[in-house]
Formats: sequence, C-alpha cells, structure tokens
Amino acid sequence: MKIRCFLVFVALSFLAVPAGAGDNVLPYKLKSGKPYSGTTLNILAVVTPQFKSYDLRDEEFESLTGINVNWTHIPFVALQEKVASVGVAADGSFDVVNYLDSWGPANAYWLEPIDGWLKRDGISMDRYPEAFKKSAMFKGETLGFPLRAHPMLMFYRKDLFAKHGLAAPKTWNEVVRAGKKIKQQEGIGGLACYFGADGNRQNLFIWLNYIWATGTDVFDKQMKPAWATPAGLKATRDYVDLHTKNNICGKGAVSNVEQDARIQFAQGNAAMMPVWWWAYSGFYNPNQSKLTKDQVGFAGMPSYKGKTVTYAISMPYSISKYSKNKEAAWEFMKWLSNPELDRRNAIERSVRGEKIVNNVVTHKSSMADAEVNAANDNIQKAALASLANSDIMPQIPEWPEVGDLLSNAIQKASTGGNVDQLMKEAASKVERILRRAGYY
Repeated sequence: MKIRCFLVFVALSFLAVPAGAGDNVLPYKLKSGKPYSGTTLNILAVVTPQFKSYDLRDEEFESLTGINVNWTHIPFVALQEKVASVGVAADGSFDVVNYLDSWGPANAYWLEPIDGWLKRDGISMDRYPEAFKKSAMFKGETLGFPLRAHPMLMFYRKDLFAKHGLAAPKTWNEVVRAGKKIKQQEGIGGLACYFGADGNRQNLFIWLNYIWATGTDVFDKQMKPAWATPAGLKATRDYVDLHTKNNICGKGAVSNVEQDARIQFAQGNAAMMPVWWWAYSGFYNPNQSKLTKDQVGFAGMPSYKGKTVTYAISMPYSISKYSKNKEAAWEFMKWLSNPELDRRNAIERSVRGEKIVNNVVTHKSSMADAEVNAANDNIQKAALASLANSDIMPQIPEWPEVGDLLSNAIQKASTGGNVDQLMKEAASKVERILRRAGYY
C-alpha cells in the first residue's frame, strides 16, 4: 500500500508538469537524471511530529533523487548548544541544520545563503508570510526556509467562558477581567503565565506583544534599548502586573517556563494560555491533557493600547557552509520546503502506519487552504489573520546575550522587583555590549 500511494502521488505530480516539458522533468524543481545518486545527507532537526513525518516520507525524496537521508532528531532544550557546537566543529558533520530563528545571526558565519539557488530554480520566498520570510534572513541574505513557524494565539477554556458569560478576550484588559472572575469562582489560574528565565528567553514572548503594541520596538533606530523609554517601561509594568498586581496567573508563574504553563492549561488548572498554534492538538490529546476539543478555543492575541502586534517565531532549515554535498543538500531543501508536502502534513494523520498529528504549515497557500483548515478546526485561518500584523525577535548576533539580560530582568520583576530599575539596568548593560560590538 505504501508503494502504491507513493506512485499515485508522483504520477499526480507529473500531471502538473506543462505539456511538452519532457518525460524527465521531476516535481519540486528537482534535477533530473539523479546527478547526486549515492550521496548521503545528514540532517539535524528538533524533535517534533512535523519533522518526524518528513523523516517518514523521505523515501519519496530518495526515490526521486537517489540521495540517502540520515536524520538526527534532538529535543529543543539541547538544540541551541548542539547547533553552536556543529558550527564550531566546522567539519561538515551535518549537511542541513534546523535552528531557532533568533540563533541565526550568531551562526550565520557557517550557514550558506540560498539566494543564488532560489533565483536559479525560480523559487520565491514570497510564498511565506512576511514575518516567516524575515525570520530566515540576515543582513539581506536568505539563510534557509522557515519550515516550522508559529504565530502566538490565545487559547482559552470555551466551557468556562460560556459558563460565566464571557466572550473570547480581545484586549489584555479583558484577559485581566476574565482571569479574575474565573480564578475567583473556579479556583484555578486565570492565565497560565511563564516568567521563568531558562536560557530560551521564553518570558519575552508575551512581553514582545506588549512592547510592540505601544508603537515602540525592542531597539530604536540607533539601536538603543527602546524598552527603557516611558512607553516601554509602562508596557513592561503592565505585563508583569498580570502576576504581581492583577494576580490572575496560575501557580508557579515566576519560575514556570512555557512547557510548565502548557501542562498547567492542559491539566485544567488555568483558563487561558497564550502560546503557539502547534500546542492545540496536545491540548485535547488524552495522553497529554484532561481537556477535550470542545473545551478548547483559540483566538488572536489580545490588543494592548488598541493595537495588536503578534510575535511570530520560526525554526528554519539551512545548509552548512562546511557541507561537502551542498548541491545535493539543496535538492533536499527543495523537496522539504515544497508547498504540497506542507499541505499534506497538516491533513494526513498517519505516515507509513505511524500516527502523526500536525497542524503547522508555513506557506500562505496552506494557511488559506480549505482542506487544511477543515482538518484543523480552522486554526490556520486564525494564524494567517494574526500574521497580517506580526514581528520577530531582533536578528542580531548579540541577541542571545541581550535576550538573557532582558529575560533575567523580567523574572526578577515578576518576583516583586522594581520594574523600571531592572529594565533600565538591563538597558545600560546592553548598551555596553552593543558599543563593544560597534553599533555606536
């Protein structure tokens, strides 16, 4: 059955080839004649159902090209260190690597720009939403494809909101009011918060929505810390106040990281949770959650000061400059990033007999696709709407160090520390870092 399905798909792919194009034209703009047959590519990727399904499907790529693929999947918590070590080793041990977008600038020295290949093969990055496209770039060069990417959404308990006559929150003030009411009457956290500083700077995710909505940014045009302006400080105070003043957060907010907050929501201990769309299927998976699909709703991120700017994040795939198989790796990248694979991965629930639940797509066409949305409760439409006004982490090599200072300051503020003082101190330290780096 596996071989039969594969042959049917390939046959359908060939039907899309223009008449007269020749019998040797392959789908996805792959080179004909299998010029790299026998090559083995080593791929480093994070552990996720989306990428596991790519792994399970790669026999399609191998059949079309003769290129063999070896995958190494590692947990996200270990990925940053692993990616950095691969760059330092400079030995080409991995031909293609997967990383978080904010790590890209620090590793750009060993990631191969793909703009020449894109132009040669007629592939446009405009097939991605602008924030996703931007996340795979550094200094005007495209470093890869944003193949795992997310806007933030607000997940909420539909049953509890209906019980208490509440609508899905559209503003952070509504989040506070709903959170207080549900916490008081249900005895659970109004909002699953994560102010913990764990090295992945997750407590900045929601903070960014506050900062951007003020009309300011993380940095001003001179690369001075804009969070130390009156507007930036007010936004940070309001974010921290979710816990310290408004007291709507669930237990453990000051030490929680994103995973802790997801578990809290999934176990029925919080009424709301701002997080990535990929978490949706886990919120009603009986192996991970006490909730059912009927209990979980989602909406765009709430507005602040009348404006919503949604934080978007991506995990691009890039080719290593140290790879000895760059052209073969590019063939793999074309297959991996094709819109049809993106679409299938969000519709099909099993691959080669293994159950796969994935709602993540990155192409605009997939997000607007009726069949994709029908299979995923229209979450892609909600995500696409959010991406209309969204942004990403600052793309500078110094961001890991800068982000750590900000993350630590916000955690200290959530324990009752002076917000203004902590953020101004962080700004002063960041200015010294950027001055040494030559920004001013």
